[in-house]
Amino acid sequence: MAVTFKVTGVERGEWAVLRVSGELDLMTSPVLRQRVHDIVAEGHHSLVVDLSDVFFCDSSGVGVLIAARRLIRSCQGRLRLILPDRGADDGSHVNRVLGALGVRRLFDVRPDVESATTDDADPMSA
Repeated sequence: MAVTFKVTGVERGEWAVLRVSGELDLMTSPVLRQRVHDIVAEGHHSLVVDLSDVFFCDSSGVGVLIAARRLIRSCQGRLRLILPDRGADDGSHVNRVLGALGVRRLFDVRPDVESATTDDADPMSA
């Protein structure tokens, strides 16, 4: 059974929110990369990438996230990631991958869309 990869977008106030589901890997990461570029080209510089429904992420997926961070920072924008509220110790694959590669600390990680699109919320600790 093939797993469907999807990236859907919505606006939430000044924030553009991309919800990603499926596997973020060599075959699918270019789709996310393009969506991020499209959003920035449209003038959005506050971006949330919701990875709650991503159950597999390889190095190419991590590369897209790092490139998105670099792009958003070059525009003096803000990038926030949503990772499941469970931590790396209890099964969040993306959390484990980002932690294992030592790059999780680079990202402003939030538990849900509500806290990610509210400026007074504190980021989750790395």
